[in-house]
Amino acid sequence: MTARVLWLTKGLGLGGAERLLRVMAPRLDRDRYELDVAYVLPWKDAFVGQMRADGVRVVCLGAARTVDPGWIWRLRGLLVKRRYDLIHTHSPVPAVAARLLAPPGSRFVHTEHNVWERYRWPTRVANAATYHRNRAALAVSDGVAASIAPPVWALGRPPEVRTLLHGVEPDEVPRGLEMAARARARLGLDADAPVLGTVANLTPKKDQATLLAAVDRLRHRWPALRLLLIGSGPLEDELRATVARLALDDHVWFLGSRDDVPDLLPAMDVFTLSSRYEGLPISLLEAMAAQVACVVTNVGGIPEAIEHDRDGLLVPPGDPEALADALGAVLRDDARRSRLAAAGRDRVVRDFSIDRAVAETDALYQRLLG
Repeated sequence: MTARVLWLTKGLGLGGAERLLRVMAPRLDRDRYELDVAYVLPWKDAFVGQMRADGVRVVCLGAARTVDPGWIWRLRGLLVKRRYDLIHTHSPVPAVAARLLAPPGSRFVHTEHNVWERYRWPTRVANAATYHRNRAALAVSDGVAASIAPPVWALGRPPEVRTLLHGVEPDEVPRGLEMAARARARLGLDADAPVLGTVANLTPKKDQATLLAAVDRLRHRWPALRLLLIGSGPLEDELRATVARLALDDHVWFLGSRDDVPDLLPAMDVFTLSSRYEGLPISLLEAMAAQVACVVTNVGGIPEAIEHDRDGLLVPPGDPEALADALGAVLRDDARRSRLAAAGRDRVVRDFSIDRAVAETDALYQRLLG
C-alpha cells in the first residue's frame, strides 16, 4: 500500500529550493509514495508543468495574481479531503498554517532552507510556536541547523534537527569547452571576454549592490569584462539605477529569470555570490558541477561546500574590495582558475548527490510511517 505524501511550499518558481523539489520528485519511489505538491503563489509556477509530467499531482492554493488569504482555507480543505499520511513542509508560513489546520495525528516533517535570522519576526515567532508538531526537522546545512533555536516559551518539545545535504545530478549539468562556446554564442558574448556570472533573486539578502561595486573596481583592468545577472526581484530597478550611475551599462547584463540556467553556466569564467545570508544555494552546487571556478561569500552553509582556496574562494559579505580582489585573482590566473573549477566539481560529485539525499529522505519517511 502506498503512503500519501504532501510537499507544501510557497511557490514553484525558479529559486533554488524549488529546483530542489523538481529534481527530487521524479526520484521518489512511486511504489511507496503517492506524491502531491501544493504551493501558495500562483505566479511562481515555472516547474508546475515538469512536475505534472513526472506524475506528480500539483495543486495551486492561491486563486489570484496577488496575495490571496483564501489559500489558507483551501489548504484546510485539501488536508481534510486527502488525509495525508505525511506532510513535508518547505516554507515557514505555509508550514505554520498546515500545523494549525491539519487533522489531529497528522505526521509532519519540515525542511529549513534558510537561517532563522532571515525570517521576519512574526514568521519566526509563529514558526517557533508550532515547531513541536514536527516529527522531524531537516536543515540543508549545518549553518541552517545551528540557527534553529525555538525559545523557551515555545509549546511542546521541538524535534531533533538533523542536517541533510542536498545536491544536484552532476552529469546532467553541461560543462567543457564546447558547451562554453555554445553558451557564449547563445548570449552573444565574445569568445575571449572575461565573464562573471551570478544566479540569485534580486533581493537585499543576495546583495548584488556589493557585486556591482566590485565590478566597478575590476573594469579598469578588464575593459571587456561582463557580469551576467540571472534572476529577478524587487530590487531590479534600484540595481539598474546603480549600473547607470556607475556607468556599467556595457559591463552588466540583466538576463532575468531563466529556465535554462545549467546551459548558461559554462559561459562563465567565474561564478559568484555576494549573499549576506544563505542556506545552501543550489545555484552554487550547479556551478561547481559545471566546473566553473567559484568566488562566494562566507555565509550560511556555503563554507560547508567550499573550502577556501581548495574548492573555490570565500570572502566576507558586504565587502566589495575583498570581493573584487578575489575575483581579480581568479580571473588573472588561468592555472588557479582551472584548479579551483576541477576541485569544485570533484567536491559536488563526492559529497552533494541528489540521489543520496532522496535515499535519506526515503529512509526518514519509512521510519516515521512505521
